[in-house]
Amino acid sequence: MDLPHSNSAFSWCSECCLKCLSGIPYASLIATILLYAGVALFCGCGHEALSGTVTILQTYFDVVRSPVDALDVFTMIDIFKYVIYGVAAAFFVYGILLMVEGFFTTGAIRDLYGDFKITTCGRCVSAWFIMLTYIFMLAWLGVTAFTSLPVFMYFNIWNTCQNITLVESSNVCFDLRQYGIVSIGEEKKLCTASENFIKMCESNELDLTFHLFVCALAGAGAAVIAMVHYLMVLSANWAYVKDACRMQKYEDIKSKEEQELHDIHSTRSKERLNAYT
Repeated sequence: MDLPHSNSAFSWCSECCLKCLSGIPYASLIATILLYAGVALFCGCGHEALSGTVTILQTYFDVVRSPVDALDVFTMIDIFKYVIYGVAAAFFVYGILLMVEGFFTTGAIRDLYGDFKITTCGRCVSAWFIMLTYIFMLAWLGVTAFTSLPVFMYFNIWNTCQNITLVESSNVCFDLRQYGIVSIGEEKKLCTASENFIKMCESNELDLTFHLFVCALAGAGAAVIAMVHYLMVLSANWAYVKDACRMQKYEDIKSKEEQELHDIHSTRSKERLNAYT
């Protein structure tokens, strides 16, 4: 007796599930997941790599933090850490905003809440997101290029440690002045024949810091790919906005003309009826 009722309930539940699934902006969802993964990888690994850099500079290169409020390498590292905190918070919010924009674009959500994007405000929001995402893409390209610098420096040191037996005969030195880490007047260099260099190669700090910077570089690259993905999604949405706006204008004009024709036809019918009577 309860079987038809159960089938109808199951059918209604299936329709609701399908409607919910059809309302998910999958392209924006993939881009958001990629963005969050890239930003988390860049911020987390970058923060720990900077902390490892401080340990390496103080322990093996004998670089001392300036007692006064001078702009030394340690102050710059602290500034970079605060920038990382801001980047993590900003792009967490930005990803949510782009997801909301994607939800308003899908057909199922438009059926529920109306044609949000066809309004002038909706078109302005779409154009603003395209411009902002393009700027962020260029910014992440710069961040990727900047992150490649410590990867290159650490790769030179790490590669020398891996081939320490080949450079035993020649005393190779790494001078921090060449990388702009210390001023020209300070002589902070580490040679392969020194005890500190051997200790650094045997420790875990160098290997861990190098691979953390590599992961941070990969995270920045993932963020660039996510921004490109967002640009493709937003551009497609903008094309939809233009087509929908033109279609809406066409439907309005067509409806107005049909109403005018109907009024003319009604007027003529009344005139004929009056003439007949």
